Amino acid sequence: MQFDFALVLAFAAAAIGFGVVNLTVGRFLRPTVPSPEKDLAYECGEKPIGTGWFNFNPRFYVVALIFVVFEVEIALTLPVAMVFRKWVYGGQGSVALVSLVLFLAILAGGLVWVWSRRDLDWVKGERP
Repeated sequence: MQFDFALVLAFAAAAIGFGVVNLTVGRFLRPTVPSPEKDLAYECGEKPIGTGWFNFNPRFYVVALIFVVFEVEIALTLPVAMVFRKWVYGGQGSVALVSLVLFLAILAGGLVWVWSRRDLDWVKGERP
């Protein structure tokens, strides 16, 4: 148990260390030549028109949230699928299967609910 936790801590330390080392080395190696073009809001090749404050359509937010929910589903289902065989051999297979099916059923119910409310429609019309 402690060894598993130590592996998680070592992995987290390596990940944080990797990011810090790369950012530090990049800070010393990259050229810093300020220019008016670099001070613009965007560096995508387009000159910005107007201000950065505008009304944002909330349907993008809803679609992004639904996407995040199902990405979290994959992130939480994959570890269970990886250790499922070990749980079956340990006698906990039925508990794991029931909990996994219940988790997926709740998410599928949420998808049906969002779909029935027509929140996944990109262009919403009048509701019947």
